[in-house]
Amino acid sequence: MPGILGKKIGMTNVFDETGEAVPCTVIEAGPCFVAQIKTKERDGYEALQLGFGEAKERLVNKPTAGHYKRAGVSAKRLLREFRDFDTSKFQLGAEVKVDSIFAKGDIVSVAGTSKGRGFQGVVKRHHFGGGFRTHGQSDRERAPGSIGSSSFPSRVFKGMRMAGRMGGERVTVKNLRIVQVIPESNLLLVRGSVPGHINSYVEILKEHRG
Repeated sequence: MPGILGKKIGMTNVFDETGEAVPCTVIEAGPCFVAQIKTKERDGYEALQLGFGEAKERLVNKPTAGHYKRAGVSAKRLLREFRDFDTSKFQLGAEVKVDSIFAKGDIVSVAGTSKGRGFQGVVKRHHFGGGFRTHGQSDRERAPGSIGSSSFPSRVFKGMRMAGRMGGERVTVKNLRIVQVIPESNLLLVRGSVPGHINSYVEILKEHRG
């Protein structure tokens, strides 16, 4: 799917035509620069490799620095590949802006890294209800309860919902509608929330509706 890279700025709300307040996520979407063009003849498929966000030259290794130099672009913080572009319309180093891909009303998917919550118990991590507060169980309010171990099967099954590290995973939210595109500021307003903390990087993919 064609798409673009961006950075989550925060949340706000806007009013639609009926006067209803619509909660939106503000994303700085692009501009991105073409770092590599893949073709069917050479690579077996067509895709654009886009870079976003400035990076310090000293933080980029030599092979990656050479890759950017061939494309004629500066070092980037993020590099991702997107298919379904018409690669014949692009050249190395070309700028890809948000209004060239998206328009108001488009349906998109947004992928990012969720907020890291560290080690959490089952109530917060898996929304367990906890135990009773009475009948001598005052210390079991947020405990997981039985995890199934007994004489049979004498083990805990894989995948048992228990306490552990929460967040910090790649999450994709689908079927989000674009509320507004502000090309002069490279901003994209998407209805609802997207994964990640403020200033985290996200991928915005345009969904095809047949």
